[in-house]
Amino acid sequence: MMALRRHPARGQRGQASIELLASVPAMILGLVIAIQLAITGYTLHLADGAAEAGALAIAAGTDPEAAVLAAMPGWAEDRVDVNVSAGQVDVAVQPPAPMAAVSKALEVSASAWSRESHGG
Repeated sequence: MMALRRHPARGQRGQASIELLASVPAMILGLVIAIQLAITGYTLHLADGAAEAGALAIAAGTDPEAAVLAAMPGWAEDRVDVNVSAGQVDVAVQPPAPMAAVSKALEVSASAWSRESHGG
């Protein structure tokens, strides 16, 4: 006895390939979004460390803004905003992004507080 083979209809032969090809842009978009969120999380980690460095500088009686900037990597120098008031250091950083509007929308911030040094 011979086994019968069923062949797909002529119009369905390349359908799996076309469906895969159509899903590639969606997969790439998902990857880009995941990478952007990871970069934003890393930027938040950097902002938190920089705010803590600024608070430690206040406790030591040195310039907190200089400490914040020293704690940030070079790419963030023009993306960081530092506000120091009454022992509190607020740091806001815009993460790297393909468009400036995305970077601004994903801005992260961190705060740290320290008692001010009274010299002594």
